[in-house]
Amino acid sequence: MTPFTTLTAIAAPLPEANVDTDKIIPSRFLKTTQRSGLGRYAFDAMRYHPDGSERPDFVLNRAPYRAAEILIAHENFGCGSSREHAPWALLDFGIRCVIAPSFADIFHNNCFKNGILPIRLPREICDRLMQDASAGANSRLVVDLERQIVVRPDGEEIAFEVDALRRRLLLEGLDDIGQTLRHAEAIDRFEAGRPAWMQGTTL
Repeated sequence: MTPFTTLTAIAAPLPEANVDTDKIIPSRFLKTTQRSGLGRYAFDAMRYHPDGSERPDFVLNRAPYRAAEILIAHENFGCGSSREHAPWALLDFGIRCVIAPSFADIFHNNCFKNGILPIRLPREICDRLMQDASAGANSRLVVDLERQIVVRPDGEEIAFEVDALRRRLLLEGLDDIGQTLRHAEAIDRFEAGRPAWMQGTTL
């Protein structure tokens, strides 16, 4: 997993509440277990007409937001089903950070497991950041996870809070598998000490 330290990027404003996981990645695209390739289906119904042509009014179809790495939304982002494909699709599109007043719990947890930083900030601050983002490429936000601040284009620093363990894992780029592999030597020693007939089996 790619570590998340400091991100300076274009932010895309999505002034909608209750953006559910079916909007983020429709269920018909969930047949794959691969994390790559889902970005082209992110927000499918919002990005495309039924004939497959782009909806020119959707923010991620417009320059410079096609290259956005930060998404700013309203309350309850990621509600609905618990599909992990939702953060997969966002990450594959290029989104590394989502800022919103609140998130659905399972989506919030899945973001951390996939290298996306979800930041909770009050609605009025999110609206101010959306105004900043409306300036497009000339208005980039800085997200500093080490210092736990978002820096607006005018230099104002906005503090946010992240669970200490999750913050450390993002900074180090460790998902669940990465955490386990850090203990590979201890696991190997344990396996080597088990009776031969038990090695390679589970208890």
